[in-house]
Order: sequence, then structure tokens, then C-alpha cells
Amino acid sequence: MQGGALAYARGYGMADLERQVPITPATAFDIGSTSKQFTAASLALLVEDGKLSFNDDVRKYIPELPDYGTPITIDHLLRHTSGLRDYNGLLALAGYSLEEVTTDSQALALIARQRRLNFPPGSRHEYSNTGYFLASVIVKRVSGLSLADFSRERIFRPLGMTRTVFRNQFAMLIPGRALGYAPDEHGGFQISMSNWEETGDGALHLTIEDALKWDENFYHPRVGGPALVDRLQERGRLANGDTIAYARGLFVDEYRGVRRVHHGGDWIGYHAAFNRYPAQHTSIVIFCNSDGIAPTALADRVADIVLARQLAPRTPTVAARASQSGAPSKNAAPRPRSGRFAGSYLVTESRMVFRIVEDSGRLALLLGGRSVPLRQKDSTTFAVGDFPAVVEFSLDDSGVARTMRLRIDGDKGEPALRFAAVAPSTEEVRAYHGSYYSPELGVIWPIALEGGKLVIKSQKRSLLDVGGPLEPATKDAFYAATWGGFLQFTRDASGGITGFDLSSSRMRDIRFELRQP
Repeated sequence: MQGGALAYARGYGMADLERQVPITPATAFDIGSTSKQFTAASLALLVEDGKLSFNDDVRKYIPELPDYGTPITIDHLLRHTSGLRDYNGLLALAGYSLEEVTTDSQALALIARQRRLNFPPGSRHEYSNTGYFLASVIVKRVSGLSLADFSRERIFRPLGMTRTVFRNQFAMLIPGRALGYAPDEHGGFQISMSNWEETGDGALHLTIEDALKWDENFYHPRVGGPALVDRLQERGRLANGDTIAYARGLFVDEYRGVRRVHHGGDWIGYHAAFNRYPAQHTSIVIFCNSDGIAPTALADRVADIVLARQLAPRTPTVAARASQSGAPSKNAAPRPRSGRFAGSYLVTESRMVFRIVEDSGRLALLLGGRSVPLRQKDSTTFAVGDFPAVVEFSLDDSGVARTMRLRIDGDKGEPALRFAAVAPSTEEVRAYHGSYYSPELGVIWPIALEGGKLVIKSQKRSLLDVGGPLEPATKDAFYAATWGGFLQFTRDASGGITGFDLSSSRMRDIRFELRQP
């Protein structure tokens, strides 16, 4: 999109494989978290109406939330600085599969059961879908309209976005939408779609043609005026004064020296990238209905072409510098030798475990049970597949990595310390078996010993496949490589197991108590 018009718009592949319906610029896609800017815009309109303030305590509108001892504001929700655990992960840990129908009331009840935060509100930025789901609840309680109805009346209709809709009922019909797919094990495809009904953090269906109308509102604001545009693009600030790249429903940063306003989206079967370059009046939008495709990387490649004259020169990688000179660069890192980078790394605060493995002489990061190749950028930095992420290592005097950081979308990332996993005996592992109950999730997890390893015997199939084996980590701690769970067992004064604290992506220290050894 350039200068207020579609410079290039084309559909690739099929919106519906069974009926052989092709994708066109009029096809509607679930854009996942790219939806968040529309939720933030809805709250900004209510601010303009004088019906709420970004500084309001969330419990003013959602009193059923626990009192955590310090206020969580609406802006904390929109900036991802609330400390609230991610409700998507909570639903999965509670045993809900994506094929099941889950409602606003179920999600809100589960959020209200949480007794601890990931961190004090305002102290750090950590992405959480809970904030934007709660924002949708606030819109409904303040305006009397669901987010779907409010956004249609106040944003979509005034802008002529006639094909845009929030999917807040699993059975609703959306004309012209693309179905979501995932590659299957036979080289074909299978349906990959969710029936969760929550909105705010996602669930918006948008076409390329309607996306242009929304995009133009940032240059000639017919909805909300300049104040709306400014509020959505105002970057957040932490309690210590640090500025973060996240504004309200949008990231604001630079790409190769050019200011960029953007947000991606990933939800089962759907992936999206919406990147705006305001000074160039250019936006690149990619919607996709298949897992395994990374639109953000594709959007960057398009930007490299259409904005070639405006972008700063790209810093060559180690391999590129060596190739250009015809000989290895004196600053080039040697081919990663065994054990130099490969190993296990633990983020102390969030209890995330990262595993770097070596496969045929090349490094890879294990994510969700699959191996993602690492591409060397310089002596200690590696790009993570096609994701907008890098892994940075810190080496000791002997040249061996001692810490690593996974940096996503340019954030700082938390330092992860290399560790050597403990090796408990079968009898020592047997001491952890039993049934554990979580009052925060309302579930019982039986943990059993199978083949010398601990496994979680989940009561029902869930997104996180919690039946996978647990690998020993540190003392009294195990982790699940397939879904990133970290279980820190606790003991009483006599040394007996009393339970464990569970941490996973965007969720920390969910308590489980031993019910039956």
C-alpha cells in the first residue's frame, strides 16, 4: 500500500481446499494478535468519550479480579506491563483444547482464580493476551456493546470496512473467509482452527481491501481524529522510566533506520504481518492461512525491495563478509565446535529452559519439540529460522558460551544461564510420583513414572500435550521440552514432597499441591 492506494495486491493458494476456493484481496483472514490495535482503538474512543481513563484501576470495571496489593491500570493491560498470566496458556493448562468451545465467562473465571502475578505491574514489559481480553470485557461493561458490536459501529462502518468482523461466536458465518490449515505428516494439509470465542487479543477477520481503509485512517483520521492516532502510537514507559517499543496495540520501532509501526499475529492456522512505514506512506500487509509460514520475514523482504532507496545499508553477516572477500573474515567465528554453544540454558526469573543442539555440525534451537535452525550473523549472534528473533551468546575466557539471550522483535530478552542437568536415580525420581491439585487451574495432574521418566497423565487432551516426558533440570526441578513447562518441586521440613510450582511461557509459579502420594 503506497500513497493511499493498493500498489500490489494478490492472492496465493486456496482459501478453502475442499471447495477449491482461491485466495483474493477480498478474502477475510483471522489476523490473530494483529487485532490488538483495534481493541486499543476502541478503548481510546471511550477515553475520548470521557467514559474512562487509561489510568483507571481495572478493578473499577472488573471487580471480580483479585486485589494484588497494587493497582493494575487499563494502560498496564494495553502495554503488556500488567504482570497478569496469559489466559491462553491458562486455558490450555486447565485442559481445554482449541477444538473445544470456550467463552468469555470461562476465561474470566479462570483469570480471577489466579492468586499471583508474573511481576509487579509496570515493572517490566512481557506480552500477555490476558490484558487485551480484559480490555474487551471493559468495552462491553462501559459501552453496553460487545467489542464486536462497538468496533463495527464506531470503527468499521464509518471507514467502510464492510467485510471486517470479530468472530465472537464459534458457529458464526463469515462470508469469504479463508479456513486455517496446518501441514500434515503425509505432505498434505489438515484443518487447523480454534473454537475459542474470546476476543480483544485476537479473533478479528480482515481483508486486504479493508486493511487499506484502516491504514489510511493513520494519515487522514476520519475515526478518532489525530488524538486516536497519537494515542495508539505513544510508546509505553516502565516504572523505572525506561521506554518500551510497545505502544497501544502496536509496536513502534525502526527497520534498517526507517521508523516502523507494526504488529504481527499468530493463531492456530493463521499468521499475519501488518507493517507501516509512515514517512514513506507505505504499508506491507501479509495474511496467511497455513501454519509453518512466517509472514514477518516475508514482509521484511518486501520492504527491502520497495523501500530500497530509503533503508540504511544492511550489516553483512559473517558468512556474507567472508563470501565477498573470498576468504574468511578475521572477525568471523569459527565453525561452531561441539560443546561451544550446544547445551541447556535456564532463565532464572521465568524458569524457561532453552536447549541449543548441534545437528550435522550446525546449531539449532529446540522450540515446542521441533528443531529450528540457527543462522550465524556474527561471532556470537544467530538468527532463529525465519522468525523475527536472534539468539545472542556470552562467552567465557575459554570461548565457551555461559549465557544466552533469545531476543524477539528487538527486545532485550532475559539472560539464560547454562547449566548441567542433574541425573537422579530411578528411585529418586519415583519420590515425585503422585496426584497434584492446582486451585488456580481447578485441575488434578497425576504424575507417574514410566520407563524411568516422569510423565503427566492429563485428564483430557490439551493444546500443550501435557502427557510428554519430563526431563531432569536442576535440584528438584524438571522441564517438558515439548511445551516449555518447568516444575519446581517443594519439600517440607522433613524432606517430603509437598507439591510444585509450575512455570511456562507467560505464566509463572502456578501452585500445585500434593493430594495423594
